Amino acid sequence: MATFIIEGGHQLKGSIQPQGAKNEALQILCAVLLTPELVTIHNIPDIVDVNKLIALLQNLGVKANKIAKGSYTFKADEVNLKYLESPEFKVDGRGLRGSIMIVGPLLARFGRGYIPKPGGDKIGRRRLDTHFEGLINLGAKFRYSKEEQFYGVEAKRLKGTYMLLEEASVTGTANIVMAAVLAEGTTTIYNAACEPYLQQLCKMLNRMGAKISGVGSNMLTIEGVEALGGTEHRMLPDMIEIGSWIGLAAMTKSELTITNVSWDDLGVIPNVFRKLGITVERQGDDIHIPAHKNGYEIQSFIDGSILTIADAPWPGFTPDLLSIILVVATQARGSVLIHQKMFESRLFFVDKLIDMGAKIILCDPHRATVIGHDYKSTLKATTMTSPDIRAGVSLLIAALSAKGTSTIHNIEQIDRGYENIDERLRAIGAKIKRV
Repeated sequence: MATFIIEGGHQLKGSIQPQGAKNEALQILCAVLLTPELVTIHNIPDIVDVNKLIALLQNLGVKANKIAKGSYTFKADEVNLKYLESPEFKVDGRGLRGSIMIVGPLLARFGRGYIPKPGGDKIGRRRLDTHFEGLINLGAKFRYSKEEQFYGVEAKRLKGTYMLLEEASVTGTANIVMAAVLAEGTTTIYNAACEPYLQQLCKMLNRMGAKISGVGSNMLTIEGVEALGGTEHRMLPDMIEIGSWIGLAAMTKSELTITNVSWDDLGVIPNVFRKLGITVERQGDDIHIPAHKNGYEIQSFIDGSILTIADAPWPGFTPDLLSIILVVATQARGSVLIHQKMFESRLFFVDKLIDMGAKIILCDPHRATVIGHDYKSTLKATTMTSPDIRAGVSLLIAALSAKGTSTIHNIEQIDRGYENIDERLRAIGAKIKRV
């Protein structure tokens, strides 16, 4: 188990470029299964979860060739469906949450798709009902082995239909869209997720020959086609990483420039950080964060009541950044209520912050009240373990701002979502080493 040793309390300076978006990559890579033709993808992040998915695709028979840093070609012209019934697949598929999105493309193109119950972060229940209910609506037959925790869907030819999703699941919407593009007739998906990464998937599929309208809204209309062709695609920068660097700059009173952020795809993210009193300046397509030498002050609601920051489906605030917001609030002037609606275990890292001296009241599994220190009392270094990707980075930011030397174990969790994070932080002055 690898570990970070962090000497905190140092100001950082310089520029940092966000990696390609992890959550987009998991969707886009699964979409290569929809065509036998060549698909070229750029700005793929070199992180554990994405590399696991590429390896799984290769085991399925997809030809994947790295042509440059972050750029690959994929050709799924000789897919080995027998791999889906192998013991190896039951292990490989279980190791990655994003593997669920191979089911829709395989079902649409080959008439069957299987997946073991996927793993991923231990942040609470993450149901698969939306995925399979959508595929069943398209005419698939569903089966589940409770003993093996193995799911399967089969259909000779999917048929378009109208469906109203119970939840606006991003991965669920992606799976259903990828199945519907090759279905017979027209599919309408209402209460569809409309995140920028889902929009990117739809735009890529349209370039491949799909007929998807309503992209960017919560109602997608898909006219099925007989086949899809090849294309070239570039990933957006990772908005979660961008938010992480905004929080890092504020917490360490550092002047940082985050380059090539695709500002127009960030939604409410800059404004939510501004509500914490953080100056977020737009410079072209870059974000500039000046050094907050005098700290930052949390706004109140217009009636003077305590600010609440909660997650919501896009265009609301992404749940993946709530842990960053919580950490940043520990050194603000004022108080804020953090309401994590989606996952009931995602706030359970706050005990580590309390050990570091943060003033946090964990109200229940979904809500925490943070009373900011206003830098009158810095966080204190400690030893901790990363419970998941986002909490791990939040603890890393806390450690970089803390007085003394901190140790973070189980950093493999962080590596699942952030590319060479220690090297990139050292380039802007962080005192961090991997052991």
